[in-house]
Amino acid sequence: MTEKLYYKDSHIRDFTAGVISCSGADGRFHVELDRTAFFPEGGGQPGDTGVIGEVRVLDTQETGGRIVHVTDAPVTVGADVACSLDWDLRFRRMQHHSGEHIVSGLVHSLYGYDNVGFHLGEDDVTMDFDGELTRDDLDRIELLANEAVYKDIPIVTLFPSPASLPRLSYRSKLELTENVRLVRIPGYDLCACCAPHVKRTGEIGLIKLTDFMRHRGGVRIHLLAGADALADYRAKYANVVAISNSLSAPQNDTAQAVDRMKRELSDLKLDSVKLRRELVGLKAAALRKTSGNICLFEPELDTDMMRQLCNAGTAVCSGMCAVFTGSDSGGYKYIIGSRTTDLRERVRDINAVLSGRGGGSPEMIQGSVTASRSEIENYFN
Repeated sequence: MTEKLYYKDSHIRDFTAGVISCSGADGRFHVELDRTAFFPEGGGQPGDTGVIGEVRVLDTQETGGRIVHVTDAPVTVGADVACSLDWDLRFRRMQHHSGEHIVSGLVHSLYGYDNVGFHLGEDDVTMDFDGELTRDDLDRIELLANEAVYKDIPIVTLFPSPASLPRLSYRSKLELTENVRLVRIPGYDLCACCAPHVKRTGEIGLIKLTDFMRHRGGVRIHLLAGADALADYRAKYANVVAISNSLSAPQNDTAQAVDRMKRELSDLKLDSVKLRRELVGLKAAALRKTSGNICLFEPELDTDMMRQLCNAGTAVCSGMCAVFTGSDSGGYKYIIGSRTTDLRERVRDINAVLSGRGGGSPEMIQGSVTASRSEIENYFN
């Protein structure tokens, strides 16, 4: 059986081990060692990666009591090999996992909710609880969690006997009876967990609850800790600085500045709509009688404006009045009216020639086409 060095010391990053077995092919090999600091996937934490000798460890799994290192090349059985973890990744995962234990312990003690889901991903950590929490609740939890970090409390592991286990109050998603490993953060949490953790809460660094949402009758919380929380702050700080500079506003006033800009933009849009309506009215009044068709192109017209212009054109032409809005690159919307042509019979031909779709009544049809402006003009002229 492989000796589990990660249980003796979670901070072992380099070690030497003997190769017990190696099997596989096609770039994926399963290597067993007589001792390992590579943690196999479990407890919501992914398996470790790194190197064994000169080969890459792509994943670590535990199958049937055997710890299997998945490598990209074979290793000589019986050889003693130098091994090294991808330590930055492992430490990041431990920071997140220990931070999650503190937060879950606080949620349980303060609100009585259980952690029913945990995922330690590449971008952040998600935790699912079986009850709802507000933003104020999360702010309180976040403050208390970071106080636990400041206290730099030792994180200890216990292997209680089956006889003593029923007397302990601990968090667990499963009913456990033997070989139970408990992770204790004194004053904050006692939880069954098979994964390695940091040695003291101070190693976690910042704990930040970045987002939350309702989820299956409870709540899903997103968490970042340590180096990833710092990276997230830096990214958001860079965004705030860019917005601050763009709006010429103090960094802490950017939200108000954006709200002000949105109100100003809304007012400008209303003014623009008003002016376009006036312009459409003027263009409608300027239309002159014709014995043929009228084909008009106007940018950024809404349906009411298009119908207004179409009705005005229909009143002065003996053929069809076709109003289009859009562009060659994005396609055109149309409204077509006529007092002399049955457009319900004509619409199929229009759509076929102009690569469009639409329909309506004998007096008016509307739809869209992908034909170019020149193709449309040639059709109606």
